[in-house]
Amino acid sequence: MQKISEFEPKRVFHYFEEISRIPHGSYNTKEISDYLAGCAKGQGLDYTQDELGNVVIRIPASAGYEKAAPIILQGHMDMVCTVAPGKNIDMKKEALKLAVDGDWLYAEDTTLGGDDGIAVAMMLALAESKEYAHPALECVFTVDEETGLEGAEGFDEKLLKGRKMINLDSEEEGIITVSCAGGITGILHLPVAKAKAKGAKYSLKVAGLAGGHSGSDINQELGNANVLMGRALSEIAKKTEVAIAALSGGNADNVICMECCAEVVAKDGAALEKAVKELDAVLKNEYKTSDPGVFVKAEKAGEGEFDAVKPEDSRKMIAFLLTAPYGIQNMSMDIEGLVETSLNIGIVGLEEGEMTATYALRSSVQSRMEYLQDRLSASAEALGGRIDYSLYYPGWEFRKDSTLRDTCVSVYEKMFGKKPLVEAIHAGLECGFFAGKLGEDFDAVSIGPDMQSVHTPAEKLSISSTKRTWEYLLEILKQSK
Repeated sequence: MQKISEFEPKRVFHYFEEISRIPHGSYNTKEISDYLAGCAKGQGLDYTQDELGNVVIRIPASAGYEKAAPIILQGHMDMVCTVAPGKNIDMKKEALKLAVDGDWLYAEDTTLGGDDGIAVAMMLALAESKEYAHPALECVFTVDEETGLEGAEGFDEKLLKGRKMINLDSEEEGIITVSCAGGITGILHLPVAKAKAKGAKYSLKVAGLAGGHSGSDINQELGNANVLMGRALSEIAKKTEVAIAALSGGNADNVICMECCAEVVAKDGAALEKAVKELDAVLKNEYKTSDPGVFVKAEKAGEGEFDAVKPEDSRKMIAFLLTAPYGIQNMSMDIEGLVETSLNIGIVGLEEGEMTATYALRSSVQSRMEYLQDRLSASAEALGGRIDYSLYYPGWEFRKDSTLRDTCVSVYEKMFGKKPLVEAIHAGLECGFFAGKLGEDFDAVSIGPDMQSVHTPAEKLSISSTKRTWEYLLEILKQSK
């Protein structure tokens, strides 16, 4: 691991380096939760670690700020664990391998976890220091945000006194986020039966895609390998009977899938190869801007008789992948350029007796969310399947009057000589759950440094932007007297 703690701000990067040594993917957060509790205990700070693993560290007000209203700082301790194709890395056990390219910090062959490890690092740096001016701080570290904001959902609001909150989970400097979409996870269960299939067996792969965040990047027309696999299977089925023997794509519902693999048995292998070759050329043209590395290929694995899904059930699988809604469904009519409603098929699989597909649905309008659920369910039910919904999280509505937002805007203008952008986003933030728990007095913003390609192995964090964002945060706290 390259030493990064010499970059400014040194203590922030020190802690980022420390947590990068601890595997902390979603549902694998006990060790990092215990580490956070240990930091608080070692510094003699009041803290709470709940049954879920959420941690609250309370930092007393500095001199002169004793009467100021407390401020909640909040971020999540879990990260999306995605490994570059072809790399054998166990992110449940192995440390991140940090590296630097100019101004960018990244992890070799995996996601970096800047989302939201940088928030964790900033709060820990604040907790250990006595040199910064600020009101009483309640630093909230939640678990399992990336899987449906489960830590925030289960958080006990009685642990907090503050009603002003700075969420540190945004990914673009100079933007103050003040509203976000709600969301829900949907899982398809489509029953299928297997039988013996005679013909040529092929391994299919759709890959070379950029991937991205299913909320913030859904408007970029990025290719989704699961969707494109449905298209590939459809093109093959036009030319020859095909039975699907295996299907696997993606590992998180909130990631635009980069790679999907299948095994199929085709009656006419030459026809399959022709269909794949033609589609490969088509996709290279269609995605030459957004995903220039895209490809679909077929490799012959043998001739004979193989176990595979019956042709009629294979057609159902193809039909679902081809026709179920995907991507942007509605743009906001109130905020120019804002995606209002979308869905992403992040994971597909073929298990014993059924095809599964996991979706992330998002919307800032509840009725549109419910309509989208109905449409997705109808697609499944028409083919004899069903969609099970879970892990709902609420949206965060815009607050017309916000003293915290006013402070953030004023501080930004004075520090940088220009106005920040004040925006709503299509991604989900934990602010929605905290807004519901803390009531009408809840006043929040979300800020963060520049990051790129989050949730993918190309994820990177700007070192210089982290420094500016840290200084910006300190000044906001200083002005909150």
